Amino acid sequence: MSLSAARPLITVYSEKNEKAGNNVCLPAVFKAPVRPDIVSTIHNEIAKNKRQPYCVNRDAGHQTSAESWGTGRAVARIPRVRGGGTHRSGQGAFGNMCRGGRMFAPTKTWRRWHRKINVAQKRYAICSAIAATGVPALVMAKGHVINGINEVPFVVSDKLQGFQKTKEAVVFLRKSKAWADVAKVYATRRMRAGKGKLRNRRRVQKLGPLVIYDQDQGLTKAFRNIPGVDTIQVDALNLLKLAPGGHVGRFCIWTESAFKKLDNLYGTWKKSSTEKSGWNLPMPKMANTDLSKLLKSEEIRKVLRAPNRKIVKAKKTKANPLKNIRALLKLNPYAAVTKKQAALTQEKRVRDKAAKKTGKAAADPMAKRKAAVAKSGKKSKK
Repeated sequence: MSLSAARPLITVYSEKNEKAGNNVCLPAVFKAPVRPDIVSTIHNEIAKNKRQPYCVNRDAGHQTSAESWGTGRAVARIPRVRGGGTHRSGQGAFGNMCRGGRMFAPTKTWRRWHRKINVAQKRYAICSAIAATGVPALVMAKGHVINGINEVPFVVSDKLQGFQKTKEAVVFLRKSKAWADVAKVYATRRMRAGKGKLRNRRRVQKLGPLVIYDQDQGLTKAFRNIPGVDTIQVDALNLLKLAPGGHVGRFCIWTESAFKKLDNLYGTWKKSSTEKSGWNLPMPKMANTDLSKLLKSEEIRKVLRAPNRKIVKAKKTKANPLKNIRALLKLNPYAAVTKKQAALTQEKRVRDKAAKKTGKAAADPMAKRKAAVAKSGKKSKK
């Protein structure tokens, strides 16, 4: 839910940036859930509906009489230009890898350029975009300069709708401290990177405030020559204007009558919209989105079980029998005998080597045992 819901009453300001003396209730649409994911997706789809079809010429790359030379001539089988007496004859043609050939998969005008968009999703996105315009943090994160603005959402008396001259509009923007956002637009005017320079789109600039009115009594003509400032009628609110680029949080200046009209247009949860049949505001998934505050709240903490402090040891990994003797003996008990025999053989070799150096015969440590075994064998024979 939008943070602007903390202020149920919004002050109306005059064209001289003075309090007009009356307040208006905050429309329920400003309490709608802000869903940047839905806004971004729907904006991306809506923006496709303005595209114009384009394609390459259907004959491009095929305007020559070329034929393959076939096999057996030690050259590629690509079609080649006929004739002689010129560099062009014998050159490859038609293929996308050839100079002067067609492109791969030539573009066609019957591509699926436009998109059908679910009406409910479109309305959900617009409600989210409107709610985001009432959150100062989101408006500033979008890049708007609103440090001097009295209040967000910024509501002005209906006298603004009667402006006829650009001079009046500039004076109003200066007095209301919204001119800083227009000055930012002037500062960001720059040359476009890319081919758009050649197609009457030489300059690019950031966007300024969006003026939303109910009745046009000259207001559009007054504001249309100020760079970055857009105007839109409240009944025809457009996501491309409310969230340009698919990013929520555009700085909006509302006229009083347009602001009051929002409840009838989008409903109030208690009452459905009178303009859009069967439509009411989307329900937020969470009443309070401050997750850290929820987790620290006493009501939740007292019903949670005590944390499990017991340390669970990880399951022991399987021992490697090539490195672990116990694991080896489980698999092969006779391994102990072979291991012992290998040790004795090694000891004998070491003794023999030492005896060879000294010139004496090495004493056999198993001599007594061998003699005893031989003696017992003789007795058994008798």
